[in-house]
Amino acid sequence: MTLSPAQCRAARGLLDWSQEQLAQASGLSRSTVRDFESGRHEPHRGSLVLLLQTLAEQGVELVAAVDGAGEGVRFRV
Repeated sequence: MTLSPAQCRAARGLLDWSQEQLAQASGLSRSTVRDFESGRHEPHRGSLVLLLQTLAEQGVELVAAVDGAGEGVRFRV
């Protein structure tokens, strides 16, 4: 599954994390997170993997768009 900028922002909100906290936890720079979330650029595949792993380690699950409902995030049950 891929991570959209909106899902990344929503996941940070769910965790109550700043861009800096997500960057530090994933080993990336704040500018990488900021530029991805703002749609300035798509991160390298390795950076995307680190973001996904970090969010998963915190219990965040991505929700795909289904039957007209938009994509999202939630805590894993």
